[in-house]
Amino acid sequence: MSATSGTDDVISAAILVIGDEILSGRTKDKNIGHIADHCTMIGIQVKEVRVVADEEDEIVAAVNALRARYTYVFTTGGIGPTHDDITADCIAKAFGVGIDHHPEVKALLIENFKRRNVEPTTARLRMARIPDGAEIVENKVSVAPGFKLGNVIVMAGIPAVMQVMLDSVTPRLKTGKKMLSVTIELMRPEGEIADLFAETQKEFPDVPMGSYPFNREARVFGTQLVLRSTDPNRLAAAEQRLRERLRAANIPA
Repeated sequence: MSATSGTDDVISAAILVIGDEILSGRTKDKNIGHIADHCTMIGIQVKEVRVVADEEDEIVAAVNALRARYTYVFTTGGIGPTHDDITADCIAKAFGVGIDHHPEVKALLIENFKRRNVEPTTARLRMARIPDGAEIVENKVSVAPGFKLGNVIVMAGIPAVMQVMLDSVTPRLKTGKKMLSVTIELMRPEGEIADLFAETQKEFPDVPMGSYPFNREARVFGTQLVLRSTDPNRLAAAEQRLRERLRAANIPA
């Protein structure tokens, strides 16, 4: 399967969170926001997020669906030493390749275990199993690496480890135009500006727009209008038109 990004200048991505602990609520995800922020900063647009259980068929199906649809897929979770850490095997199955202990990774882990006076058990060495043909994604925190196979980047679920892996793989990624945004904050309820906001969106269909109501001190209600585009000229034009409509409606902006 080949990745598609929609258009030549849009580099897209999906985030696939793997783990029963996320779905049960026992563990609160802290990775989605970080990956999304990072991608936006470097010019990759996150288009979808999925969370799946530690079930082989579900992981394989999700990986294959997402890698065919987007430029990149970032996965988190399931690459530790326990029996339910099955992500590496699932990625290998999704790509139809073998998986085995990577000699260099195994050597790094054994050296690390020796330094820490930890026994290199079979379970711990599971973290050296890497699908055939994958590139290693360095882990400067705890040694056991992630990997990149095709357009799928596989990372740890532990936030501190995931973050260093993401930093490590970033230089190898294609990036596109950075997403720019403008926020207009109004001290008016969302319903009061909905119609004129919709008119502006209709006039600028290529500039995604969203409205986000808020309240402060329990009695102060307002709305943030957020406009986004990779084209600074279209973004400026849409902002100007929206502000004109707000002024015409006597709404300070």
